[in-house]
Amino acid sequence: MSFPKVGVIGAGQLARMMAIPANDLGINFKVFAAIADDSAAQITNFTLGDFTDTQSVLAFASDCDVLTFEHELIPQNIIKAVEATGTKVYPRSDSFIYSQDKLKMREKITELNLPSPKWQKYDGGAIEISFPLIAKLPSGGYDGRGVFVINSAYELTELHKETGILLLEEKLNFDYEISVMAARSPHNQACTWPATLTIQTNGICTSTITPAPEISDELARKVQAAALEISAGISLVGVMAVEMFIVGNDFYINELALRPHNSGHWTIEGSQTSQFEQHFRAILDLPLGSTEMRTSYAVVGNVLGGEKSDMYRPYLHLMARTPELKFHQYGKEVKPGRKIGHVTLCGENLLQLQLEVNHAVDYMNGVIDE
Repeated sequence: MSFPKVGVIGAGQLARMMAIPANDLGINFKVFAAIADDSAAQITNFTLGDFTDTQSVLAFASDCDVLTFEHELIPQNIIKAVEATGTKVYPRSDSFIYSQDKLKMREKITELNLPSPKWQKYDGGAIEISFPLIAKLPSGGYDGRGVFVINSAYELTELHKETGILLLEEKLNFDYEISVMAARSPHNQACTWPATLTIQTNGICTSTITPAPEISDELARKVQAAALEISAGISLVGVMAVEMFIVGNDFYINELALRPHNSGHWTIEGSQTSQFEQHFRAILDLPLGSTEMRTSYAVVGNVLGGEKSDMYRPYLHLMARTPELKFHQYGKEVKPGRKIGHVTLCGENLLQLQLEVNHAVDYMNGVIDE
């Protein structure tokens, strides 16, 4: 059997990190890029095109054994058009919709009888949730975009005039946020990684700690079981992040992302099998790899654009100070607030890991200079 050809819609940093295990596994790998200097297009085979153009995507997919995604923005009708040609598409369109449409996701989570914040679809009628509340665009939002804190009926009416239909959710007073990565293959093999604490700043994940340090063993088992239940309930093929709010000993499903995810970057160094390798194993229906951690803790810091534009020179200081630190650059132009890379440190002393990762991130983006 020849090695399969896998195409990825999107050429950002997630596709860039998928290229490494694809190369290791000997998979013929290519990405569908918007521009030639997209993050993944810099390091692997690519085709330029518009992911909203059906013919362009069909042409790209015609030379693939399996088509997959690194973002949720491709229209459903185009995914279905590829499926109609016989090319395998994973996640399938009827699964992928749950990371594209937050209203459908909420309906599915309710159908599965899993805990959600109180929610409603809003199209200008009665408001069933108390203020302040959270309003979300049903599709297209990420990294805090498309999410609004609404304090009054007037604010909601004005937002609805601009956006149309909204998903409204109660504003939970949660203790912390976690993400549980799960993987599932076509023949129903499934697994999860330990729950990850995600630390947000202005709606953007800036750091993760795995395993989530405050979570009890019982709750850790419950959230992993919920992720597996969702993966089966939506017929997932590939990897998925299940984002959750923790309130005391309870959890509430926030959102789903049916693709590799920022909260799973720790798995590259911290797990026996990274989320990116596991995604290939799943979509190619290969046996899934071990999700056991290599060390007691894995800490990731996301590097956002700041005062410094030279991301190479900081290596001199940081590699000398912390030789165990692992660097990942996305090949992006440095702009304020943009994710341009991440650093990972694995070990046994959580406090020391956090101190070193925070120092590295602050040094790289110019907050400190020593």
